[in-house]
Amino acid sequence: MALNEGACRFGLWWVHVAWADDVVHRVRFAKTGEEGAVPPVVRRYIAGQRVDPASLQSTAAADHAPFAAIYRAVREVGYGSTATYGAIAAQAGTSPRVVGTAMKRNPTPLVIPCHRIVARDGIGGFTPDIGIKRALLRMEAGERRIFSR
Repeated sequence: MALNEGACRFGLWWVHVAWADDVVHRVRFAKTGEEGAVPPVVRRYIAGQRVDPASLQSTAAADHAPFAAIYRAVREVGYGSTATYGAIAAQAGTSPRVVGTAMKRNPTPLVIPCHRIVARDGIGGFTPDIGIKRALLRMEAGERRIFSR
């Protein structure tokens, strides 16, 4: 099974995806890129259509993968919803700090929707730029202008 790689734009960012069939191996955000094939559900999601890329499979959620239980709990947070690091920790049987570490190391954001996990007293973090998390949450909330100036 050959690994496909491509990218599409999300505002000022490029979303790079490496996948085979319906299994995503890596998603990353970058300031540079070149238009290329990505899974259709990712392209529709990035375009603002109400589809959920969590319908794809992620290698990070496989039983043998580090943080797999956390990633599976995060995948249950639906489109347009959020959960706290603490709630995910309780579900996965760990601590909020470990959930934060797992979110930072998430190799397949969007597929494992780490942008939907927030702090109990704020938005929390997002790598490489918190503006991406804000934009994704605004998009899922149905706001027209997703990037603020």
